[in-house]
Amino acid sequence: MILKELLAELESFAPLSYQETYDNCGLLTGHKELEITGAILSLDCTEEIVNEAITKNCNLIIAHHPIIFSGLKKLNGNNYIERTIIKAIQHNIAIYACHTNLDNVKLGVNKKIADKIGLINQQILSPKKSILKKLVTFVPATHIDSVREGLFNVGAGHIGNYDQCSFMLEGTGTFRGNEFTNPFIGKKGIITYEKELRLEVIFESMNESQILSALKQQHPYEEIAFDIYQLENTYQNIGSGVTGELEKEITEIEFLEQLKKTFKLKVIKHTSLLNKSIKKVALCGGSGSFLLKNAINSKSDIYISSDFKYHEFFDAENKILIADIGHYESEQFTPEIFYEIISKKFPNFVSYLTETNTNPVNYF
Repeated sequence: MILKELLAELESFAPLSYQETYDNCGLLTGHKELEITGAILSLDCTEEIVNEAITKNCNLIIAHHPIIFSGLKKLNGNNYIERTIIKAIQHNIAIYACHTNLDNVKLGVNKKIADKIGLINQQILSPKKSILKKLVTFVPATHIDSVREGLFNVGAGHIGNYDQCSFMLEGTGTFRGNEFTNPFIGKKGIITYEKELRLEVIFESMNESQILSALKQQHPYEEIAFDIYQLENTYQNIGSGVTGELEKEITEIEFLEQLKKTFKLKVIKHTSLLNKSIKKVALCGGSGSFLLKNAINSKSDIYISSDFKYHEFFDAENKILIADIGHYESEQFTPEIFYEIISKKFPNFVSYLTETNTNPVNYF
């Protein structure tokens, strides 16, 4: 199989446009035309992971965390990043990172964590803004169905759990073509009055080129009048963190014990117990202290994440229980997402969940 075929499937699930501005997702080493023999799926990419790929005759590593996060100026092997990249290139191994784009999609990292805990009624904790745009165009009544259908077929018109959403308003359009036109309706040089419908649909910003292509393909006019508006609406399918509920509320101690068992934790750093039941849970894989206020505002009983600084524990102010379970520990199941995507689409392709523990943190 050619690498670009697999990457297309990964990026359909977690589009690169959803990564944060500071991130570095995508293909870090290798060429998209590379014929791949197998893949190692891991949380991190280290020298040990590259060695595992060599041993298992895999020339692709798919990792959650980018091994190249900021710019590299030299490749002399002076640190683990440079040594990892050098070894991968020497053995013609492609490295692909799927990081905050996978964090931000509804079925990504945080859903995996929520599913492991057993949460129901899951929702994005902090939905993104400026993801959606609105297309407004004007279509002759005779062609409204074909234009709407063409736009729906490329992803327009999705609102939450609904699809094929649109708004139409009847009116009259006027136009006059000059000598160089070939009007679909009317005659050149003569003003034409035509019954039209104002059609409005929303779409994800990343799909704009496909939306405009479908509009031009289905619309009968030579020159199409349309407007595109950037929307400030939050988009419930894209964002950071997750909230959900336990099927049955339990005590704080019972919940922490279950959390420790499920994630195989040696320790949980937490704020003072509040002596109340746990029913609603907020979480964010990786470094999630920036979402603490969102967790409090969501009326969750506990917020599970990692990398809290000392003074950030005070910010809970006895309104919520913070459980810091560790960065690696919170995201350890992420490679399972890669495996599920690949095995479903390419059942005969060889991919391995890594056997290497890349957690740099140890507990004595």
